[in-house]
Amino acid sequence: MRMQFWKKTVDDIYCDSPPHQPVAIELWKAVKRHNLTKRWLMKIIDEREKNLDDKAYRNIQELENYAENTQSSLLYLTLEILGIKDLHADHAASHIGKAQGIVTCLRATPYHGSRRRVFLPMDICMLHGVSQEDFLRKSQDKNVRDVVYDMASQAHLHLKHARSFHKSVPVKAFPAFLQTVALEDYLKKIQQVDFDIFHPSLQQKNTLLPLSLYIQSWRKRY
Repeated sequence: MRMQFWKKTVDDIYCDSPPHQPVAIELWKAVKRHNLTKRWLMKIIDEREKNLDDKAYRNIQELENYAENTQSSLLYLTLEILGIKDLHADHAASHIGKAQGIVTCLRATPYHGSRRRVFLPMDICMLHGVSQEDFLRKSQDKNVRDVVYDMASQAHLHLKHARSFHKSVPVKAFPAFLQTVALEDYLKKIQQVDFDIFHPSLQQKNTLLPLSLYIQSWRKRY
């Protein structure tokens, strides 16, 4: 019912008749002000609706598709708000969104495990002979860490691809991509603990993260 509400709300927003709901009204204002593309908003809703059953991803590509349609779609909208229409920026946004999706899946694993749920791609788990029960038991076996390593490596690869467009992406787009600082921070921390996804240090906040964000912004990098 919630997904149906938002589908109808988005349709109504683009017909200039938003419902009297605070978020819907602000979204309508943003759509009018920045001429936001309806397709990106609908992709976010449709993809979330497809994943309401909360099953594990069958493979890494399925996770990446989910990230593309949710995280990357949000970045495309952010670029539109910044007035950026650039193919290189879109390519960077696509890779950053996928990296965000993979890192979010990794970071949430201890939380989901505490509720006896595992969403990590089944193909990678099977490749290393790891079961969902291994993650529920918070196993620190090498094959469990190998699963985490493979996923972290894929996220890192997406960041690398996104940064390969650095010289071609308009500088105005960089603020939309500063989340790469937080993504890289997590990937470095998980490498330092030898890909033990349940290590307590991964649950601690990095108090220097705001400074890192400021420095990266000042350097005009992402």
